[in-house]
Amino acid sequence: MHVLVIGGTRFVGHFLVWRLLARGDRVTLLNRGTRADPFGASVERLRGDRTQDLERLVAGRAFDAAVDFAAYTGADAATAIRSLAVRHYVFVSSGQVYLMREDCPRPARESDYEGRVRPRPAAEDDRAQWDYGQGKRDAEDALIAARDFPSTRVRIPIVNGERDESGRLESYLRRLLDGGPVILPDGGENRVRHVYGLDVARAIAALLGDERTFGEAYNFANDETPTLAELVALLAAELGAAPRTRAVPSERIRAAGLEPRDISPFSSPWQSFIDPSRARAALGFAPTPLAVQAKSIVASFLANPPPSPPESYALREREVRLA
Repeated sequence: MHVLVIGGTRFVGHFLVWRLLARGDRVTLLNRGTRADPFGASVERLRGDRTQDLERLVAGRAFDAAVDFAAYTGADAATAIRSLAVRHYVFVSSGQVYLMREDCPRPARESDYEGRVRPRPAAEDDRAQWDYGQGKRDAEDALIAARDFPSTRVRIPIVNGERDESGRLESYLRRLLDGGPVILPDGGENRVRHVYGLDVARAIAALLGDERTFGEAYNFANDETPTLAELVALLAAELGAAPRTRAVPSERIRAAGLEPRDISPFSSPWQSFIDPSRARAALGFAPTPLAVQAKSIVASFLANPPPSPPESYALREREVRLA
């Protein structure tokens, strides 16, 4: 199988490419080439901006499958539909398409996609999140309307893993290790449901070319739904660190000039909570147990800590004073 991978090769796409190569697939990467990749001569590379150059770069080319990590708008999806000669197109969407809905159910199932979209919020941070979710919905809607274009939509929540450059999980690990208190907004009672990056890569590789998935959407997520406090306790146990957590009301955090999401990335209201049961039943999706994920992620962090802490860690001194 000849697979075109568009964007996203630093994290989930990195695992996907290695999996495809291991099973003997031919892989072509399409990205800007701003960072070196480890694949050497094993892959072909098309260099350019996905938004501006996709049509030119794939002109006259045909692929068995394409996996698009870099489509964020309806226009991006329309370009893919118009430009790609492909037997199967996989669009990497987001659980955030459900959060756009008024009265979004928890957990959200694939059938919960339809519904009235809530108005664009006034706050700047919320507007950015809304714009992201609406862009993904616009892309999905374009694919749904293109009935002759063989596509599958993959919806994922927050992704954790060994190569995650967002630093969300890492921000908790650094706080647990620095000896200071770890603030849990409102006690960390909110439940979280994430997904493991390697599981997403495995699932995408497995469904490529599967005609049963054409025109369908699937949620990929963990089975476990721990509270944030329980997740932090699990990470502390893997680190061998004392879980020095402090429950602080969100109102008090804001009164100190901070936002809960700034010091606790998993305390944002823009976290999808999706149900993976359809993917399990239809595709045999079997997520790695959360405890196994945590062990691998923590071991990788300790062996190769990123040289710089995540952006939110810059507020550490202020939050310690608050705690």
